[in-house]
Amino acid sequence: MSFPKNFLWGSATAAYQVEGAWDQDGKGPSIWDLYSKLPGTTFEGTNGDIAADHYNRYKEDVKTMAEMGLKTYRFSIAWTRIFPQGAGKINEKGVEFYSNLIDELLKYNIEPMITLYHWDLPQALQDKYAGWESRKIIDDFVEYAKVCFKNFGDRVKYWIVMNEPNVFIGLGYGIALHPPGLKDRKKELNAGHITALANAKAIKLFRELVPNGMIGSSIAYGPAYSASESIEDKLALERYYNYGVWWWFDPYFKGEYPEEMLKYNQEKYGAPEILDGDMELLKSAKSDFIGINYYCTQMIADNKEGIGYNGMNNTGEKNSQKENGVPGLFKHVRNTKLEYTDWDWAIDPDGLRYGMLQLKERYNLPIIISENGLGAVDPIDEEGNIQDTQRVDYLREHIVACKNAIEEGVDLLGYCTWSYIDLLSWLNGYKKQYGFVYVDRKNNLARKKKLSYFWYKKVIASNGEEL
Repeated sequence: MSFPKNFLWGSATAAYQVEGAWDQDGKGPSIWDLYSKLPGTTFEGTNGDIAADHYNRYKEDVKTMAEMGLKTYRFSIAWTRIFPQGAGKINEKGVEFYSNLIDELLKYNIEPMITLYHWDLPQALQDKYAGWESRKIIDDFVEYAKVCFKNFGDRVKYWIVMNEPNVFIGLGYGIALHPPGLKDRKKELNAGHITALANAKAIKLFRELVPNGMIGSSIAYGPAYSASESIEDKLALERYYNYGVWWWFDPYFKGEYPEEMLKYNQEKYGAPEILDGDMELLKSAKSDFIGINYYCTQMIADNKEGIGYNGMNNTGEKNSQKENGVPGLFKHVRNTKLEYTDWDWAIDPDGLRYGMLQLKERYNLPIIISENGLGAVDPIDEEGNIQDTQRVDYLREHIVACKNAIEEGVDLLGYCTWSYIDLLSWLNGYKKQYGFVYVDRKNNLARKKKLSYFWYKKVIASNGEEL
């Protein structure tokens, strides 16, 4: 079986990570514009003020996408370009930029895929009512979505509401690695619930304003295995899924929470706070597809030692990752059968197939892989060529896994690599490269096509047959 005829071969970026122009043309400050400048928050103090300067060079970048034959380009809209203060007065220059970008993509028959929220909350709303901690954000977010639907819905079919709510809430409120930098499980659970409500309200509005479009959200997905066949490890695996996987997927795609974990969280933390009408709202908003951002699987074991959070490898020093866990529930251990990246992420192509089959069984919805890619320090030879063979190997095996999943009945609509161009990796700076296109930061941000660019071009041209 081959890929469907209209399969969306794509690649992705996000506004803060690629655009730069952080205060240009009336854009307001986002939480990341401030947070990334606080000492010790990012690797080597890097930020997205300039990034890849895509805001000023989008025509050049889109032309390179067209030369590659890209079928879809997933990008995010910066809320602060549309509403510099998060609400109130619209910044027409921001609307104009994204309208021009969409037109440029369509000129080359590249399907635009829009992400509404990729972590860059307007700082004004963080200051006003603590951002995602307040239900006031729901109406402000839906108003922002409405402006996007009305201005771009005539030309854009595919929409992603939230990008990785499990990551920006988990890292922002659980382990203090993202803004607002809190370690408060109760606030984490409540803020997560509020993202699900905002997602649902945006989807309901979308049905009215973009009747022929498709909408969903993207969740960071880490399918997992138990470390052994022991009852303890198998129970730990079940707890891992209910705590960190289905806890996020279920409210977005089923309109409910895993029952046992909801009971556990409400008894232990008194959260999430569920008000009258909340669950009805979640149930009433039907997604057209599930977006998944897949990079690696997890190996899960019983956590009788009570191991908690022990940090992340943000330096690229291989094997520096310590064991992490949730005391009393589960812990993450190394999978000795797999290779790992320099950032200690397990390389497991078949985990993608396995994970998609789990989603099919639980939700029976089409899937878009909105991110999949390899973060690495790419080798440059003496002639200046970027021979990123390990990225080619990584992507090839994951595309084979996609094909296998399709053969097993998964309705896969598209595959977007992360990322199209080298960009800012939030906490890892510019050292961790993901793109098909290299950005020479010492030479006026000059673009250079990597080996993987030419390889993916052939993949697209052959609809996944030439790997």
